[in-house]
Amino acid sequence: MISGSDLDRELKAELKGTTDMSRTDMKKDSDHRQAVGEALMDLRPKLLKSLNLPEALMQSLTQAKRLTDFGAKRRQLQHVGKLMRQLDAETVAACEAALAVQHQGSPQEAAEVREAEQWRDRLMADDSAFTDWMARQPDTDIQALRSLVRQARKDAEKARAAQPPVAPIEGEPVRLPKSGKAYKELFQMLREALRAPVADTDDDEESE
Repeated sequence: MISGSDLDRELKAELKGTTDMSRTDMKKDSDHRQAVGEALMDLRPKLLKSLNLPEALMQSLTQAKRLTDFGAKRRQLQHVGKLMRQLDAETVAACEAALAVQHQGSPQEAAEVREAEQWRDRLMADDSAFTDWMARQPDTDIQALRSLVRQARKDAEKARAAQPPVAPIEGEPVRLPKSGKAYKELFQMLREALRAPVADTDDDEESE
């Protein structure tokens, strides 16, 4: 018998004394596992791999992520839910924990986000920041970076023009509105670049 299967849960529920309660419990558990399975599609690859899920479930998740047709994707997600209902309770709990880690983020991830946001603000505010960025990330596609910054600036100016005028606060810089697709894509580009390993131990030793 598969621990956590419908049959296993039904037998355990029957021991509680009523069929109605067993059906209610099973429905809640089934819906919960379906939701967890769908959420796993957005789980970072490293976290997903650490769960050591059955190959059939991993393949089903991969297929669901690739599908764009609504009907086909929905059917695939139903299959994901079916496979989730075959997992034992401990594995489902591990999936929930991994999703919680991704949602909350680690201190390192929080630092990465802050650094990427700081670079984004610098690049949008001052062209001289490009020189500093390229000195740190020389492999960056500078044309793509400049294009994103230009578009993010245009989007921000449009958003600001559409807002009621606000008197600037003395001593504080004028901040452009945070909005637009390019603004988000710029953040993603910077964060991915900052995640890439750039440390060189040889250079560190020479600098000492």
